Amino acid sequence: MMSRRTALHGTALTGFLTSLSAPVEGQPAEGEPAQKETEQAIQEGSRALARAVQDLKDELKRQNDFWELAPLRDPIKMFLRTTGKYPDFVEVGMDMWQQVYDWHVRYQQPLTLGRTGEGRYTIMLMGTTVVMRIDTSPSFVGIPFDNR
Repeated sequence: MMSRRTALHGTALTGFLTSLSAPVEGQPAEGEPAQKETEQAIQEGSRALARAVQDLKDELKRQNDFWELAPLRDPIKMFLRTTGKYPDFVEVGMDMWQQVYDWHVRYQQPLTLGRTGEGRYTIMLMGTTVVMRIDTSPSFVGIPFDNR
C-alpha cells in the first residue's frame, strides 16, 4: 500500500500509478479507512487528470478556430448569403475592434488602419472595413452595410 502522504502530495498521475503497484513485503497492512482515503485520492486524481486533458483539448481547438472573429463572422456571412458580396462596412464596439486587431497581429496579417470622416478608427478585415463605435457596448456587433 502507499501512504496517504504519497497519494496527496504527488502529482495526479504519480499517485495513480503508485496505487497500481504491488505492496512492499513486510509492510504492515493498513486498515479499511486508509483504503477508502486512497480510493478517494485516486478518484480525485483521475478527475483532475480528466479536467486537464479536456482543458488541453479545448485550448488546441481554439488555436485553429479563430474564436476572436466568430461574433463578427456570423453577420458578415449572412450579408454575403443575401447579397452575394462582402459588406463594405460593419460597426463594432471597442472590444470587438481590439479582437480584430489582435487577430491581425497574432496571425501576422497586414494591418490597414484608418479613420473615417467622423474620426472613428477603422481596420480592414478581408474586404470589409470594421469601424469602431465607442458609443456602444464593448462587445457590440452591428448590421453590415454597403457604401450605397
